[in-house]
Amino acid sequence: MNNILKLKGTFTQKSHPNTFGPPSLPKQTVVKIEKIEKLINDINKINLYWQNKPKYVDGIFFSAHYKDIVAKTRRIGAFFKCDSTDMNKKIVGAKFSKDKRNHIITYYVSRKAIDKTLEEANIVKKILMENFNGEINDEDLEKIDKKIKFDNYNIKKNKFMQYIVDANNVERFNVEENIKEYDGGTIVSIYETEKDIKDLMRMLDIEIKSENILPNNTILLDKNSLEKLNKNASYLIAMTTIDISKIPTEEKKINDRLMQNRTIKKPTNEPIIGVIDKPFRKGVYFTEWVDSYNIGITEDIITEADYNHGTGVTSIIVDGHNLNPLYNDGCGNFRVRHFGVASGPKFSSFKIIKAIEKIVDENKDIKVWNLSLGSDKEIDENFISPEAAFLDELQTKYDVIFVVAGTNVPLNNTKQHMKIGAPADSLNSMVVNAVDKYNNPASYTREGEVLSFYVKPDVSYFGGDIGKELDGFVNICDDINIEHLTKGTSYSAPWIARKLAYLIHILGFSREEAKALIIDSCTGWSNINKNVKLTGHGVVPTRINDIIKTNNDEIKFVISGISEKYDTYNFQLPVPMDKEKYPFVAKATMCYFPKCSRTQGVDYTNTEFELKLGRLKFNPKTNEYTIVGINNDVQDIEGKYTNEEEARREFRKWDNTKCIREKFNNRVRDKKMYDNPLWGISVKTKNRINQEDGRNLRFGIVITLKEIHGKNRIDEFIHQCSFHQWFVEEVDIQNRIDIYNISEEEIEFEE
Repeated sequence: MNNILKLKGTFTQKSHPNTFGPPSLPKQTVVKIEKIEKLINDINKINLYWQNKPKYVDGIFFSAHYKDIVAKTRRIGAFFKCDSTDMNKKIVGAKFSKDKRNHIITYYVSRKAIDKTLEEANIVKKILMENFNGEINDEDLEKIDKKIKFDNYNIKKNKFMQYIVDANNVERFNVEENIKEYDGGTIVSIYETEKDIKDLMRMLDIEIKSENILPNNTILLDKNSLEKLNKNASYLIAMTTIDISKIPTEEKKINDRLMQNRTIKKPTNEPIIGVIDKPFRKGVYFTEWVDSYNIGITEDIITEADYNHGTGVTSIIVDGHNLNPLYNDGCGNFRVRHFGVASGPKFSSFKIIKAIEKIVDENKDIKVWNLSLGSDKEIDENFISPEAAFLDELQTKYDVIFVVAGTNVPLNNTKQHMKIGAPADSLNSMVVNAVDKYNNPASYTREGEVLSFYVKPDVSYFGGDIGKELDGFVNICDDINIEHLTKGTSYSAPWIARKLAYLIHILGFSREEAKALIIDSCTGWSNINKNVKLTGHGVVPTRINDIIKTNNDEIKFVISGISEKYDTYNFQLPVPMDKEKYPFVAKATMCYFPKCSRTQGVDYTNTEFELKLGRLKFNPKTNEYTIVGINNDVQDIEGKYTNEEEARREFRKWDNTKCIREKFNNRVRDKKMYDNPLWGISVKTKNRINQEDGRNLRFGIVITLKEIHGKNRIDEFIHQCSFHQWFVEEVDIQNRIDIYNISEEEIEFEE
């Protein structure tokens, strides 16, 4: 087998060409005066609504119901605009319609925006009546200078054109109210305004303590406080979720065959994985490998049963390969720093969020965290859970990665299809579902996707399932000298945490590279996984060698980079040729950890990385080479149009994991060379809110070239890379282990 390669080279950075023209309509589009009149009527209703409301905030909220899923450039730019601020920066929430075919976007604007919009919209109506007989088409708009002298009207040409384009894109305007009623504590997110959250709640006669406030205007309210908010200012509520989650009962039985006194060597310099779970039971055979702490829970409230779950999870991380010889991953043992944050059959999500922040901040040496606690309730279709959003924020801030269990279907559940539970909707985390020993989705598996679009879970792994065979369950040690056979996503996640820690600590990959390697190991050369909602990108191989080695007819290499400008590219990739043709098919997996905004609802990720890989073709119009992508991505190609829904579905636009590939079958033929013998890689950066969000953001790409005739061309590839300014490093496991051991040695200096 061939070892995986690490390529280090220089990426060129290029700014956006900024070639946006004036506002325009799609071909053969007509906007009629009746549409303008309808929108004016909607605005009058919004005006009346706000005139009758107490002024708790300085501005007003309204929602635009678009006719489809709209890109950033097709959102309103004239309606409700009363200053120089881009309307996209006034967005405070976004969701999809019930059929998932339309955007509903909520804005927060100045109160004077209503009067100005009514004045300008009536001028637009007047122009249509006096110059276009009540309707305007795309050709009229293109030739607007020949049709109208705007000096005769109190509106600028571009503003008029933008109103017409807005009217075409929007179905209606209204004010959305979000009344939710729960018994007990509720986590509530308030739309962002100019008001401090404490001051705003005080105006509503709601007292709130500092410890009940999270970032992004998220607060914990009791039943009475929520009723006050619903009654007086329900329009302020962006999202709500119940605070208390139940921990599902687990099925398990004593493993009589293996019940014995196990032994384990003493820990030395092995990597440390963080575990956040229920408490750890000291006295088990691997206790020396675990440093355990309890956060926010005291010994007097912890029962014996409380120790089982967390101890079982940690047993897999420390010694899973010995407890389950059939699933020996070759990663060895790991030390664990275990934090108990919950006890009893229920837990408070809010309290756990507060605890996790403190834990991660005080343990910055830990890069991989395992979290196998999850909600028994389903995620919301239109917003990320507060728990998941918080994990995403921590991963952006601290350069760590969380491995999160995909959550199980509760034993008493009668629903046929049950969505995953928080925090398994965390976009930056590696979310893991479970399969049985035959790699079929486990019977208790819950479903993604997240926000109707993002792929979650990311991957799946063996988690055990019903059956009489002992090897059909996961063997754990959760009590002193007692081992249990059990099942659950709680026990599939730790296996992936082990692999990530091995890739990061032992083999020296970044978290972006490690995540991409894990996901890439699930993707083959045939059709895309049909069970994506249940198993994500696929089932991760058992052996670590199957992730970091590849077949002799394949060349697998890892490339990392940092986005500093719009286009980060390299056109010096030397794919081996045979008789001026390329005897390869290719695939690539890219991962990155973007900033996210929970307040943006379904438009959650702030930054999009568009990945292109392929042959180079000369474009005489631009006098530059362009990449002919392996996945026929036509985004940003002149003369091609891709609507937002298609871009998200086909090219995973806004998803922080990209998997592109060519199929390999008996019909594949060698590819011809275009105008340059080299290939190119390009990562284009797009931001929803702030241009700074995507700057200095790292990405990791795993690329695999498969020789279609079965030849091993890796030596030729390495040789050519050295001539094109690539430094090539072969990832040799034993060599990396030796380097790790030397780096971890304690040096004693003579006095």
